Parts: sequence; structure tokens; C-alpha cells
Amino acid sequence: MRKTRNYLLIFGLTAGLMIVGCAKKKVTAPPPPPPPPPAPSASLSVNPDSIQQGQSTQLSWRTENATDVNIEGLGAVEPNGSKSVTPTGSTTYRLAAKGPGGTQEATARVTVTTPPPPPQITETEEQMFARNVQDVFFEYDSYDLRPDAQASLTQAAQFLQQHANLRFTLEGHCDERGSTEYNLALGDKRAAAVKEALVKGGVNGSRVNTISYGKEKPFCTESNEQCWQQNRRGHFVLQK
Repeated sequence: MRKTRNYLLIFGLTAGLMIVGCAKKKVTAPPPPPPPPPAPSASLSVNPDSIQQGQSTQLSWRTENATDVNIEGLGAVEPNGSKSVTPTGSTTYRLAAKGPGGTQEATARVTVTTPPPPPQITETEEQMFARNVQDVFFEYDSYDLRPDAQASLTQAAQFLQQHANLRFTLEGHCDERGSTEYNLALGDKRAAAVKEALVKGGVNGSRVNTISYGKEKPFCTESNEQCWQQNRRGHFVLQK
């Protein structure tokens, strides 16, 4: 009986050892893979976004997680920065930010407009008349036209033919020397001499009135030759 009990004990221990020996070993799980590198981010702006031709604008950009940043037309740039640009026409700027996590793009557009033409300065008839029809001057006690007066009247006649609607008065003036009556007659002859030259140049005489003021309306009031020269004149006045 004791032998049987010992036998059973030995058998039980042996079986237990066999069961323990046959148990599966635990498998250790591998570590999780590292997270992927973050994707780059990029922004691009232009201020102002509308300029006139010849003006400049400021291009600004910002990126993260990028190792290579390039702007089309500018080339490689720093990851963050700004630059003044002067495009000749409307332009879309393109930025590409590359990094271990991929590529990110950004765009910004600037509109370039043509500046308006400068305003045209339109002369009035009075301004055109004054610029093209100049006073003519005479020697002392004379109503003969000087060479410079002839040249001035040739230009005046050409202008007046191109502006046939303009009518005007020719005033004859003298310096202060001599009597009032004498200077009125001399002023009349000076105005007539100027009119005659214009008519020969092609200007219709009906457009021209003449009047003599003699020495009554001097342009210069000093009593010297320099002043008197300015008063011996044929003066043009546009009729409105």
C-alpha cells in the first residue's frame, strides 16, 4: 500500500514537471515604430497686393519643419523672411517648402496696373493766342517793321490762319516823347503796318481791328530808353 502511494506521488510530480516544461514561453512585443516626421507648413503673402507699374511691394513668408525653401523667381530663401520685389507685370509667386515630412506649397499674387496717363494740359484760346501772337516793337519815331518784328508776324500769321475763328484788336503805342496828337497818329500808323503784314501773310483783314493809344497807356512808366523801347509797340488783344 505504501509502495502504491509513493508511486502515485512520484507520478504526480513527474506529470507536473512535464506540464510546467511544456508551457509556452511569453513573447515580448516589439517596440512601436517611431512617429513619422511632421509635414512642413508654409504661408506666403504680399503687401500691398496691388501696385502700379514701377512700384515695389513686400513679399513675406513663414515655414515650419522645412529644410529646403524655394520661391519661384527668387530661388532658395531662408525658412522665414521677407523681400521687396518690383514685378514688371501681374505675378503669382510660388513657394515650395520641403522637409523630411514631405512638401508644402503656398502662393501669393500681386496685381500690377498701368498708371494713368498724366492729365493733358489744355490751353485756353487766350493762352494759345498769347503764346503764338507776340507784340512787335518799333524804333523811335518810326512805324517801319524791324526784321525781328517781321519774323514774329510770320509766326503769328501761321497761327491765325489755323485758328480762323479768332478775332483781335491791334493797338498802336508810343513812348512819352512828343505831343499827344503826334503820338496818336504814329500809333495808328504802327497798328496799320502790323495789320498789313498779317494780311500779306494770309490773315483775313476783317478779323483785325486797329486802334491807337499813342502815349496814353504806357507799358513801362520810367523815363529812360530801356523803358521807352517797351512802349513803342504794336499790341495784340484777343476779342472775346
